[in-house]
Amino acid sequence: MALLGLIATAIVMQFVAWPFLLRQWGVATLWIAVPLALLTPTHWGLIHESIHGQLWPQRRLNEWAGRALAIAFALPYDAVRFGHLMHHRFTREPYDQPDVHHGGTPRALARIGYYAHLLGGLYLGELVLPLVTFLPTSWVCKLVARKLPGDDPVSRDVRRLFLGFAGNQDRRSRMRRDWMASIVLHACAFYYYGAWWPALVITMLLRGMWLSVADNLPHYDVMLDEPDRARNFRVPAVWRPVLMNHHLHRLHHQHPTLPWTALPAIAAADDGASAADAAYFRSALRQFRGFGTCVAGDATQPAARAARTAGSLLESGGAGQVGDCL
Repeated sequence: MALLGLIATAIVMQFVAWPFLLRQWGVATLWIAVPLALLTPTHWGLIHESIHGQLWPQRRLNEWAGRALAIAFALPYDAVRFGHLMHHRFTREPYDQPDVHHGGTPRALARIGYYAHLLGGLYLGELVLPLVTFLPTSWVCKLVARKLPGDDPVSRDVRRLFLGFAGNQDRRSRMRRDWMASIVLHACAFYYYGAWWPALVITMLLRGMWLSVADNLPHYDVMLDEPDRARNFRVPAVWRPVLMNHHLHRLHHQHPTLPWTALPAIAAADDGASAADAAYFRSALRQFRGFGTCVAGDATQPAARAARTAGSLLESGGAGQVGDCL
């Protein structure tokens, strides 16, 4: 609850207090952008806890709080929730390898796309994603089917679930509603900032870049036969509550229904593995070396992950619910 209060305060600061301070004291208050940007992983972490049903004991309140946090971050809650739970179920499957060049486009062009993805492209894509809900369902389903080819069992399952999500009218309606709420909120903020609107833009860019860099970090260059296709990292103790233990990502994949506060105790039980973990921020920069690699691994891993995450999927709204495309 302390972190929820902190982020609520940061949201009020970003949308109400900071523009007022900028009008009164100008450049002297630009430093406020720094803590707002540094709290990006905490803001996302609370949304993430809601996705896994851990933010609030009451299910409806848990979803309401997560949705409100997502609107303040200009993220489509339903799409982010579905995508994250699919990521748990199908980690490092071909559709979930943003750091791997599969040869479908020229390598130079793919590298540009890769670095754009790291430098905020992921966040930008999530900002505009709700626009597809204004398109006819049949168009969206055709686009999804074209973007997710493959005839192997896993690819067919991934495609079926994405088509089910794309055709679900209730989710499309909620995404449109949340997107319009976010547009109104940010439009009012830009109006209130007045001549200082670039401060809001820069803050949003910094937050978007942090989110984009951190998103695939625990899976960058991870081989398919590594445990849970994810990694843990070392991080100074002062950063752990800010990151909400995102550095223990492999443990999160192994225990997706546990709250973030439970992960350090599990990590402490395996001191040897923790000592071998790479540094979090150094590993984040390592992504800028270029594409990673992956190799064929244990084919039983997707089934094992699916078994572990099934409860989380069902409790969070059911990523496997089919819709109008099928």
